Amino acid sequence: MSFEAAVHAQAIELNKLSLQMTAAAGSGHPSTALSLGHIVTVLMFSSMRWSPDYPDYPTSDRLVLSEGHAVPIVYAAAAKLGVMIGKDPNNRRRLTVEDLKGLRDGPSELDGHPNPMEGFPFFDAATGSLGQGLSVAAGLGVAARLDALDRRIYCIIGDGEAREGQVAEALDFIVDQKLTNVLAIFNCNGFGQTDRVSNQQSPKVLRAKLEAYGFVVKEIDGHDPKAIKAALDEFASRSAGAEAPMAVVAKTVKGWGAPSLHGSGWHGKPASGDTLTKALAELDERRVELTSALVSSDSFEIQPPTEVRAREVRAGELPSLRESMQKMDMESAFQAGKLSTRRAYGIALRALGKVNDRVVVLDADVSNSTFADIFRKDADLAPRFVECKIAEQNMISAAAGLSAAGKAPFCSTFSKFVTRAYDQVEMAINSGANLKIVGSHSGITLAADGPSQMSLPDVAWFRSWSTVRDHRGNPACYVLQPADAFAAYALTGVMAEYEGVCYMRTLRADTEFIYNEDTVFNLGSFEVLNEGRDVLLVASGYMVHEANKALDELDKAGIAASLVDLYSLPFDQDALLDVASANNWHVVTIEDNYGGGIGSSVADALAASGDAFRLAQLHVRRIPKSARTPEEVLAMCALTSKDIVKETMKLLNVG
Repeated sequence: MSFEAAVHAQAIELNKLSLQMTAAAGSGHPSTALSLGHIVTVLMFSSMRWSPDYPDYPTSDRLVLSEGHAVPIVYAAAAKLGVMIGKDPNNRRRLTVEDLKGLRDGPSELDGHPNPMEGFPFFDAATGSLGQGLSVAAGLGVAARLDALDRRIYCIIGDGEAREGQVAEALDFIVDQKLTNVLAIFNCNGFGQTDRVSNQQSPKVLRAKLEAYGFVVKEIDGHDPKAIKAALDEFASRSAGAEAPMAVVAKTVKGWGAPSLHGSGWHGKPASGDTLTKALAELDERRVELTSALVSSDSFEIQPPTEVRAREVRAGELPSLRESMQKMDMESAFQAGKLSTRRAYGIALRALGKVNDRVVVLDADVSNSTFADIFRKDADLAPRFVECKIAEQNMISAAAGLSAAGKAPFCSTFSKFVTRAYDQVEMAINSGANLKIVGSHSGITLAADGPSQMSLPDVAWFRSWSTVRDHRGNPACYVLQPADAFAAYALTGVMAEYEGVCYMRTLRADTEFIYNEDTVFNLGSFEVLNEGRDVLLVASGYMVHEANKALDELDKAGIAASLVDLYSLPFDQDALLDVASANNWHVVTIEDNYGGGIGSSVADALAASGDAFRLAQLHVRRIPKSARTPEEVLAMCALTSKDIVKETMKLLNVG
């Protein structure tokens, strides 16, 4: 029996299962799945080195399905192979063909778009939001190189999906990083959702684009088993020592084997009734044309992954800020008593890198501003620094890939530029990624650069994730806003210890030390900086310093105010309510961003208490513009210490 006949037989069987499972679900994308039957068969049954018994084995070759809507074809292959599934690694079971009927059902591990956190560990990251998979694959490729593993990473991208700008970012990144262990496979079936894809995504043009990027490109018939295997064999033979990365442009047919499902009317539309019966019959006829009735579809031998090497992974304790600065000949800067939180973050990164092997740092061409370059400039740590250039979306998704490979990636850029990667952050959270995002130059105190560089809606967006539980039962994201260098330094260490997503805002300006080495910072906590009885001021980041100035003026007016540094969202609500009750339930929140951040979070806590309270929220209520100093822009937005005093007295009906 020939290899070609066996692949045809297996692909047709997988295609039929794809039709049947989407019909049972009443939704899905069977025609896209059918275009990938042969490629998935050769990959999962022949070319990839992996084990169905241990689908997430650390040295296994990996498959990233960027066009996640095509996942029924992978589920079908996994069912035929009896891949182990389940959320608990210690209590998994084999996927069966019968399980495929549960596609998209609530209790099923077979989500409509793939997600390892739902119990399908064959995949490393959630996909389905198009354009992100190749970046994830690149992150897996970087991790494999750091760990000296010869694992190969395959990524399937749709031709219509190739229009997404992030795909271009990932292609640049793969060439820059010389990731010859990553193979981009473009599934060119010619159709998007509504109609044919643009000529710009045709096989001919895609090939020319890829070659212009610097890829070695193989254009193949995606339904020719010999051509598919030859391309994958060439990639395997050159992946370790090649000069340039490789890509495959596979010409396929959407709805292959079932002519009744061809064309543009079948995207996201399962066949049912007589239509399903006809499509299945057409596939049976195709099998007769291509194979003998005696051909078995179960005649493949999967090569196992290499055995994991035992190695020590350090994860030691972070030294003190002063100790770290002394090692960097920065004692005079420490003695000055003020330091920017962004610089403290960079110092912490370097110290973490020395004691924690999992830490990897990514930056988007601003490391000399985020101070991530302190990590990069250390010769021992430089291999773990990944320059992503001005491509924040790719950076976040690549970090998700690094996380899936066991790393603790820190992503740095201006916090304003993080906003263009919100979708990528959401997919990373869905994937259960262990991701640390640090945005510098936060809030309006950036001043001179104006609103295009200020992060103003970011706290509200990330704060929404603090109200959600992730797959581990923890807040889906912690939002951290340190007010001084001690807090920024310590919270960087806390983020490294936490398994999950954190977002920390750092400041451009130097700020005075508020804390010392004895202060302990924890996720979900806050610090009471002053105790009063009349009103509670709640602030974070730069605004803690403005609120601190307001205390003296309030004291002169006979008002005893408490001040809380609410550096973490979410926070201990019961503890904050205790402080609020001790201040007659009068609360003023102060933040240097648009609304929906700490003010809304405190409001939710107060409302949930059921007690009577009065709350005033101070936040940015206009679109700011450039100003020469932080003080000037604070005045422009009515957020100076004098404004805090004015609003507080108004709340208390004083003056």
